Amino acid sequence: MKISSGWVLKILLVVSWIIFIGVSIEAGGLIVKLIATMAKGAEGAKYFWTEVDLSALYLHDPGHFVAQSIMIIIVAVMKASLFYSIIVMLYNKKINLAQPFNKEMGRFIFKISYITLVIGFFSWQGVRYAKWLIANGVMMPEIHDLKLDGGDVWLFMSVTLFIIGHIFKRGIEIQEENELTV
Repeated sequence: MKISSGWVLKILLVVSWIIFIGVSIEAGGLIVKLIATMAKGAEGAKYFWTEVDLSALYLHDPGHFVAQSIMIIIVAVMKASLFYSIIVMLYNKKINLAQPFNKEMGRFIFKISYITLVIGFFSWQGVRYAKWLIANGVMMPEIHDLKLDGGDVWLFMSVTLFIIGHIFKRGIEIQEENELTV
């Protein structure tokens, strides 16, 4: 039995919705917890998100705590934005399998390449910032607990999508030239 592309896209839409809901809950939880921690103090930072203890960072300097938290929040919000863009593309059925090289698809690929670039940049900067804090004697949790690891993978994915976007751009130009000659 052969699975059609239409079914694969429907399955990917469902999976994208599940991931989007998860990362949206995470981003919202991080924002709420940051606000609550700023109101509550170091006790709120003890179980910042998924029981990550950032109380030592908060006690060291609340400004550093806010800066590190904002980097984590930006990464989470951009992940939600990435999956929202995927959902919009799949849900609105803007993917034309008969003519996949269209301007809408080209814009979509460039958009997600820019989003992944932002995720990669802030993940990378967040890890560098956490390592700098550790070097300055601040007790920090493991990097993977901060949800910031993998910045290099996001940057690599951004470059890959950017290249694919340019291939699609050229494919669109060729397809438009062929339509004009027919």
